[in-house]
Amino acid sequence: MSGTVESDKVVILDRDGTLVLDRGYMDDPALLEFEPGAADALRWWHEHGYRMVVITNQSGVGRGYFSAERAEEMNVRLHAMVEALGFRLERIYYCPHRPDAGCNCRKPALGLLRQAAFELGFNPRRTVVIGDKESDIEFGQCAGAKTILIADDSSILTMRAQPDLATSNLLDAARAVTALGW
Repeated sequence: MSGTVESDKVVILDRDGTLVLDRGYMDDPALLEFEPGAADALRWWHEHGYRMVVITNQSGVGRGYFSAERAEEMNVRLHAMVEALGFRLERIYYCPHRPDAGCNCRKPALGLLRQAAFELGFNPRRTVVIGDKESDIEFGQCAGAKTILIADDSSILTMRAQPDLATSNLLDAARAVTALGW
């Protein structure tokens, strides 16, 4: 593990549809916009001593819709958006591969979570994984983490992988995480 651990409370966030608006295979950093309540959720976690890490699938790179350099520009912009709020994301990790690539970094595989845990010094089993897709929930469950689905409809009823909790937005998720002591 690297460095001193600032906090053992870590939230793993999906990007599109969870933290920022999902606009498909978005490749324009200027179009990044927080989901409603997301900035307040990040502030909430920061004020309660949580570290925040983004782990996201970005198959637009592997599909040829945009370059890895453009994906990195998106990450730089997201970091800047969070820093403008007065705090930071620990890191952003992304899988650039197509779904059929068979890599170990595409969620629900645990490659990027293991890398983050090693580099940032946390136990994946003690994290909370939050996302808007079943693959995010499977990802968290594979790690032994608590899971929260961001959904505003009945999609949860058809999912094989059931989350520990479902909320309609990230701020409700943030409040639940602290209230439950996760």
